Amino acid sequence: MTVVLNRTMAILEYLSAQPGGMPLSMIADELDIPRSACHRLLADLVRCGYVRQVRAHDDYVLTTKLIGLGLSFLAASGIVDVAQTMLDRLAELSGELVRLAIVDGDRLTWVAKAQGARKGLRYDPDMGMDAMLSCSATGHAWMLTLSDERALELVSRQGFGKPKDFGPNAPATIAELLAFLHAGRKRGFAMISEVFAPGMTAMAAPVQKRGYPAIGVISIAGPLMRLDEQRMHSLGPALLAAAAELAAASNASPLFNVSPAKSL
Repeated sequence: MTVVLNRTMAILEYLSAQPGGMPLSMIADELDIPRSACHRLLADLVRCGYVRQVRAHDDYVLTTKLIGLGLSFLAASGIVDVAQTMLDRLAELSGELVRLAIVDGDRLTWVAKAQGARKGLRYDPDMGMDAMLSCSATGHAWMLTLSDERALELVSRQGFGKPKDFGPNAPATIAELLAFLHAGRKRGFAMISEVFAPGMTAMAAPVQKRGYPAIGVISIAGPLMRLDEQRMHSLGPALLAAAAELAAASNASPLFNVSPAKSL
C-alpha cells in the first residue's frame, strides 16, 4: 500500500509541473514506475476526478479538483481573511507584489498575495508553490529563525537547484548561503538581488511570536529597476511591522496554532 501511495503522489506532483500534460510513457519513465503499474494508477486518478486524459494526444493532465481542495482548506482556515488586509496595505505602500507563505512541517508554501504594481512590469509568480529555500527571500527569512544546522538540513533535502534556473547571484555553496543568512539576521529581514531570477529583487520577514517557531513569512518582490537596495532598506520597518502585526493576529487561524519552541 505504501508503494502505491508513494507512486500516486509522485504522479500528482509530477503532473502539477506539466500544465500541458504528459503521455503515459514519459510519466512512467521519469518516475521509474513500470508502465503497467503507472497505467493502473492513472486510471484510478482519472476515475476519482484528479486527472483527465486528453484523447487527442493521449496525454494525462491534472484537473482542478486538487486546486479546489486546497482553496477550500485555505478558506476554512481563515488565513487569507486574517492576512489580506495587511498584505493589501503593504502592497499599496511598496507598489510591488506582496506575498504570504506559511510554514507546514519542512515546507514553506505561498498562500496569499496582493499586487501593488499598477503599471509597468508586474512580477507575479504562481501561487501554491513551495518556496525554493536557498534562492528565495522567503526561504531565507524562514531560515533566519533556524539554527544554521537546521537550515542546512532543509536545504540539503530540497537541494540548491540548477544555476540556470535562477539568478546570477544565487548561492551555490553552503558558505554562500550562510553569508546571506548571517547578513539577514543582523538586518532583521532577508534581502536578495538577482538571486531568484535575473533582474528581480525581494525582501522578506518571518512571522514569529516571541518564544515560538516561525509560522510564516511576508515578502515584497519586484524588478531591480524599482526595488533596489536603497528602496528595500526604506521598506524594512514597514515589512517588519506587518510581520509583527500578523503574528499578533495569528490566533484567529488554526493554521497558525503552534507550540512554544526555541528556533535558534
